[in-house]
Amino acid sequence: MSHLFLIGFMGAGKSTVGRRVADALGMPFIDLDEQIERSTGRSVADIFAADGEQSFRAAESAALASLEDVEPAVIACGGGVVEDDANRRVLKELGRVIHLRVEADEALARIGDTSGRPLLAHGDAVAMASTLLAARETLYRTAADAVVDTSGASASEVAEEVVAIARSFGEAGG
Repeated sequence: MSHLFLIGFMGAGKSTVGRRVADALGMPFIDLDEQIERSTGRSVADIFAADGEQSFRAAESAALASLEDVEPAVIACGGGVVEDDANRRVLKELGRVIHLRVEADEALARIGDTSGRPLLAHGDAVAMASTLLAARETLYRTAADAVVDTSGASASEVAEEVVAIARSFGEAGG
């Protein structure tokens, strides 16, 4: 059995769905952003504000690499984890990857207040989200073993589909 990584844009439901999938499969759940916050003692927004995106991405890469020695888990990754070539290799080496696909407008509706989202907090959130998502879409597709379209679906519906895919991989319990 290996890790099950959930990737996708912010607001795709990675954390919400990930917790449900982990419960259904009897696996631990890890939110990579929360792991970074625990290890640094600072919020993601604080890291971005004080040290910049590059510093956060370095912490993200270190957190991802640290999963090599962790029991198989369902892992919700940050939306930008796929931007680093080495991270995409680590995802593939350590488990299976499911892309939770979402359109920018739906992601923004789910997020609501974008002030806590460092990459959307300043300026036109709609334009920024659309541009950022477009830049990452190919990376999500190439990193993923499977894609689940979350558009118009509830977290429960998405989780059910992810569980079915995970079971089809033949690596997850439940």
